[in-house]
Amino acid sequence: MSQPLISVDPASLDASADLQTILAAWHTATLRLEQTHDALRDEVQQLTAELEVKNRELARKNRLADLGQMASHVAHEVRNNLVPVTLYLSMLRRRLSGDAESLDMLEKVSAGFRAMDVMVNDLLHFTSDRDPQLACFSLRKLLADVETSLAPQFAAQKIRFELKVLPQQTVRADREMLRRAVLNLVLNALDVMPQGGTLTVSSTLSIGGTELHIADNGPGLSADVLPRIFEPFFTTKQSGTGLGLAIVSRIAEAHGGTVTAANGPRGGAVFTLRFPHPSAGSSQEAA
Repeated sequence: MSQPLISVDPASLDASADLQTILAAWHTATLRLEQTHDALRDEVQQLTAELEVKNRELARKNRLADLGQMASHVAHEVRNNLVPVTLYLSMLRRRLSGDAESLDMLEKVSAGFRAMDVMVNDLLHFTSDRDPQLACFSLRKLLADVETSLAPQFAAQKIRFELKVLPQQTVRADREMLRRAVLNLVLNALDVMPQGGTLTVSSTLSIGGTELHIADNGPGLSADVLPRIFEPFFTTKQSGTGLGLAIVSRIAEAHGGTVTAANGPRGGAVFTLRFPHPSAGSSQEAA
């Protein structure tokens, strides 16, 4: 006699299948939650790190602002006292016109006061917080003006100045501020080429605006100097104030632009000033 078959309740099979489906869905949801939690944790860590960097940058800027106010006050006071001292030195030079030894000593004193005057001027330019007076003008005319003013120094150091800017190219900026920035960059280039060389000033147009490149064929920038090149009071010169390139950076920022430094493909350093394009209706050229 055959054994009876085991009967299976279809309802129990359906319930088991539903349970498996629910467990699988629960497992999938749990994995997704874990992945979302990990992603959120990583994002929070990244945002926290970025916030710390921003807070340090804000604290640094606040310290620089306080330092700038103090430096501006000191610079004005020093300048007020330099004016009469310079006058007295000039009067003393006339009285000692026949005493060569005394004149030599006086010239050394005068050189010290001139160096101090340069430092005061750098401090005043660095702490200056005025808004740029924007106008469109010929970039080549401005650069030619800088070249003319430094022509004796170029000749003395045997520097060949190459200007590669089209006559019709204009830039919208504060002319005096831009002139100061270019002058600082050119003087910085002269300092690294005491035995002569070539200084090339060129410009290009990019999507963002005008780029002005000032390239020397000096020794270039070392890896430890490059990241700090625009920091206030950072200098590799024995007699430098460390404000020349910081002033350039401040001027670029005031115009909504940037300045960068890099080593050229053929040696030397290249500084690039970037200024936004002139806005519509502001194309009138100034002399």
